[in-house]
Amino acid sequence: MHNNNKHKDGYNFEELIIDSPILAKYVIKNEYNNLSIDFSDYESVYNLNKALLKKYYGILNWEIPNKALCPPIPSRVEYIHIVNDLIKKIPNKQQAIIGLDIGVGTNCIFPILGSTIYDWHFKGSDTDKTAVLYAKKNVSQNSRLFKQITITHQTDRGHIFRGIINKDEYFHFTLCNPPFHKSELEALKASERKWKNLKINNDLKNLNFGGSANELWCNGGELLFIKRMIKESVLYQNQVYWFTSLVSQKANLKPLYKILNKFKAKNITIPLNIGNKKSRILAWTFQESNE
Repeated sequence: MHNNNKHKDGYNFEELIIDSPILAKYVIKNEYNNLSIDFSDYESVYNLNKALLKKYYGILNWEIPNKALCPPIPSRVEYIHIVNDLIKKIPNKQQAIIGLDIGVGTNCIFPILGSTIYDWHFKGSDTDKTAVLYAKKNVSQNSRLFKQITITHQTDRGHIFRGIINKDEYFHFTLCNPPFHKSELEALKASERKWKNLKINNDLKNLNFGGSANELWCNGGELLFIKRMIKESVLYQNQVYWFTSLVSQKANLKPLYKILNKFKAKNITIPLNIGNKKSRILAWTFQESNE
């Protein structure tokens, strides 16, 4: 994990409980007699997130709909620090860093973390009206975020940047956690395999980190979504320096490299490994950078 990631040494549940007493209800002792939570239980993960956001990032009010995607905070923080390393490569950058979150979700997690850790400004977009509603609520309920984050509804599902990036806007980076499954059935089967690998007897439909249709699956899955993003990024190459996206499936990298080379985009892939979860961030730019 990144040296600046506050969660690289794990969770201090005793300190978290002091700040968020309700978390004590969900804390258990694991097989090694250490304090932990049941990570297969959605409510436990949700309350851990609330406690982490409160203690380390000063977010006192954070709310998402029942069973909406509840992101693992350490990996999202890792993404933010990696993006910050990329920003350092931008020549002659402006003082105020501005980012765009594609698919901000109800949790609004990337703008929240980027604003609190690095004082960045954000625009967040989403095609789902409920996501927009909750993201705006999470911003408005925390005064320190109100002037730094704006949330926009993407009304055209056929586009990613069009209708979101205005003619007079410039972003130092975009980030995205794309829907990685092709269908609900594929998502549920993946969940079932996870439970079997972890030797957990759980309901097939119980997704411990939650997630709704627009958050977990889309036509063509992760590969097609990022391909669309790359093709559309060509039109905004002068308004965005770094385009980035999570890529959960390693097999998708080869076809993505092919399309990036087609459009002559310089690219870099950075590992993002948290615990047993192996992923990576794909970043590309059409501009010159400081190496």
